Amino acid sequence: MVEMIVFGLALDEDSQVPILILKDKSEDTICPIWIGAMEAMAISMVLNKVAVSRPLTHDLILNILDKMAGQLEAVEIVSIHEGTYYAELVVRTKKEMLRIDCRPSDSIALALRAEVPIRVSQEVLVLNKSLQKGAFQEVVTGEESEKWTEILSKYSLDDIKYKM
Repeated sequence: MVEMIVFGLALDEDSQVPILILKDKSEDTICPIWIGAMEAMAISMVLNKVAVSRPLTHDLILNILDKMAGQLEAVEIVSIHEGTYYAELVVRTKKEMLRIDCRPSDSIALALRAEVPIRVSQEVLVLNKSLQKGAFQEVVTGEESEKWTEILSKYSLDDIKYKM
């Protein structure tokens, strides 16, 4: 597993589907994941530090875990099957560590709120690196624009798109 951070959110110009972009801490590897609009909003709210007066769904999940003496330890994107990404929540309870199936977008929304590590399996990273076709428009501006545009240009929407 490789620990990654959220680099940002972008919008696929053709399909108008949000893209979550993860990158490793050394900035050598990225992992774009196509996600739903509601999940993108939940992630964006944390990234932009938007305060809400009442708990939203992801806040509720963390509150429930806390009340049940469980704690989110990490989230892991573990595999891709037929274009669908799979993730797991790693939850510690008093008795055991649990792995709970979760959509990657929801797992990231939870990880950001709980400030826990986001990990991506080597299998997922290898598949992403092997995809060398497709075109992306520039979504990053500033100094790193050329670097990330070049990296993103290697990925194909059809091969790695997150399916709802």
